[in-house]
Amino acid sequence: MSDDMYIKLYANCKIVKGVNRSAICDLQRGGIKLIPNDLYNVLMNSKLKIKAIKEKFNNEFDEIIDEYFDFLIENELAFLTDTPDLFPNLSDDWFEPSIINNVIIDVSANSRYKIEDVLKQIESLNCKNIQIRFYHKIEIEVIRNIIEFIDINEMFITSVDFIFPFINENNIIDEYKLLLQDYKRINSIINYNSLENSFIELNDKQNFIILLKDKISAHTHCGQISSSMFAINIKNYTESLKHNSCLNRKISIDINGNIKNCPSMPQSFGNINDTTLEKALNHIDFKKYWNVTKDQIDVCKDCEFRYVCTDCRAYLEKPEDMYSKPLKCGYSPYTNKWEEWSTNPLKQKAIEYYGMQKLVKKDA
Repeated sequence: MSDDMYIKLYANCKIVKGVNRSAICDLQRGGIKLIPNDLYNVLMNSKLKIKAIKEKFNNEFDEIIDEYFDFLIENELAFLTDTPDLFPNLSDDWFEPSIINNVIIDVSANSRYKIEDVLKQIESLNCKNIQIRFYHKIEIEVIRNIIEFIDINEMFITSVDFIFPFINENNIIDEYKLLLQDYKRINSIINYNSLENSFIELNDKQNFIILLKDKISAHTHCGQISSSMFAINIKNYTESLKHNSCLNRKISIDINGNIKNCPSMPQSFGNINDTTLEKALNHIDFKKYWNVTKDQIDVCKDCEFRYVCTDCRAYLEKPEDMYSKPLKCGYSPYTNKWEEWSTNPLKQKAIEYYGMQKLVKKDA
């Protein structure tokens, strides 16, 4: 390694400093490498040649700095160059032309609204992505009818995720595969209450089937925070810098037809049977959470994973504080450990507030 060279992170590798350590997020390959904050501090001098960086630390840590840089190069996170200005940084700008880019529709056996009527309203918002969650047993024909309605009407919707209880029938996975093959708008089929946990990718990893053993019966199961849910890509990263990683540009319909930011949120902006989505969007409070970033949220603002992690404003450690840490997150950036959130004694008051005692007993 020549000390007359500069070291530079690849443009797609973004470094995020936490209170105890930092994370390099590879937004192209979807991976994370954890590094000490000392290396973060060294990299903040990357506009200097390696020789100058070492001199800045009085050459006391030359060997350690070499080891750090070797690690970055071997893991293809950084490279050496003598012309750093020829490699511009990746823009942090985020842009979304649609008023709404994410819709959740919750359906139960007692729901009294028509999904087709909701889809027509979604079309007027030019939304591409929707998720339909069923909390009762359905036939596969229900899925087929919904997606054919979207196809026949040539809607703007391009990605649909279906979540519903596992259908315990012979060759059901083959049926799901045929659905994904025949209807390109279906992004995923996710089954809970399954006999096993399984993840199946199809069509060159463009679509997938997920089977979960989780016993889900209501929207209160939402809001889980885990490393398996990290969204490590350019779109999610740049959105998280200035917007909420869950609620930005989202609108939802709960099982009763109430229009909300999320089905789990308490505030309703009218019912889909007598209020339009557009009217709900224009309510003074509807966009209240859209720009609440992880940099504003208690504890999250100190976390090295904050720009690739999802968020939850529905269930909070301190329900009265909109900037409180998500209740269902068991990670501490102060200890760098993941623990079961539901058994944390500091969370019990909030668990009782949200009436999750039975849910916790099942999940714990």
